[in-house]
Amino acid sequence: MKKAVIVNAKRTVIGKENGVLKNYSPEQLASFVIRDLTKDLNEPVEDIILGNTVGPGGNLARLSALESGQPYTVPGITIDRQCGSGLEAIRLACHLIQGGAGDIYIAGGVESVSTSHFKSRARFSPEHIGDPDMGIAAENVAGKYGITREMQDEFATLSYQRSLESFDKGYFSDEMVRIAGIPLRDEGLKPDLNYERMLKRVSPCFKKNGTVTAGNSCGVNDGAAAVLIMSEDKAKELNLQPILSFVDSSVTGVDPNYPASSPVQAVSKLLSKTNLSIEDIDLIELNEAFAVKVALFAQAFSISYDRINPEGGAIALGHPYGASGAILVTRLFYEAQRLVPNYCVSAIGIGGGLGIAVLWERIT
Repeated sequence: MKKAVIVNAKRTVIGKENGVLKNYSPEQLASFVIRDLTKDLNEPVEDIILGNTVGPGGNLARLSALESGQPYTVPGITIDRQCGSGLEAIRLACHLIQGGAGDIYIAGGVESVSTSHFKSRARFSPEHIGDPDMGIAAENVAGKYGITREMQDEFATLSYQRSLESFDKGYFSDEMVRIAGIPLRDEGLKPDLNYERMLKRVSPCFKKNGTVTAGNSCGVNDGAAAVLIMSEDKAKELNLQPILSFVDSSVTGVDPNYPASSPVQAVSKLLSKTNLSIEDIDLIELNEAFAVKVALFAQAFSISYDRINPEGGAIALGHPYGASGAILVTRLFYEAQRLVPNYCVSAIGIGGGLGIAVLWERIT
């Protein structure tokens, strides 16, 4: 079996809905990342796999490949596993390499809610089972598992603090591609805002007397991210230094009324498959659609927040649905070079009650 490794990873800035990226179509956003990942590559990639959730339909990956100036021989496939689509694209590319289907892939995701034609989301679940909007679903999880507003605000505060520190240290600029006229700062990040005061003042926004607020949940965003994945042999042949090696992955389903619980199940399944414990995992990138998700994850595994999203996440920076899973892996790619973990995990919870977890090993 071939070993899949990541040799590069990039993302755009994350823009607010109708914000700095509003004039860029999803294929344009994806093309910025694809061009950057292929600019020094001496041979074409074998396929481009992109996740997308609320885009225009059609094969957006192929459209993005052409938009980015790839040879006509480079195909493309677009997948939709809701907001897990970007991570699913990377997972699929790794398994394709393992199975011998190819040696060089670009995989990730893109979202442009600003240009989307859809004003309401697709159904996640049949009504007779329950198909709550994500804010209500987060409240459901908070109520079922006893995750208080104070617990959620505690993690949200960390997310803002860590994101601001990472921005000040220039960590995010390492991840980003340049777009003419767009500052290298995620639009949702406000260095001058007193986030602790803001968190205390905002009211619940999905349920009267609820716990989920605009402060402890993510925004609605545009952005793209992708990674360059190769077989280990191909990376050696091209004299490229891989950073992360794909170990294994898992996908699971839970009750659609409680989707924020799905990362717990997905990571539990992954650890069981690989005969590891949570103590073996040095670093976890978990999508912060809602702070309740992270608080529940830490509670379920009896771990502190020290190993979870140490450089910030979606509460502070934003959640461009189809790109978010790829942003997790992009973040890991650069964190792994600074923090030098052994094993690390990227995980995401998905509307409709799905969860994905991917296990990586740092290559030294």
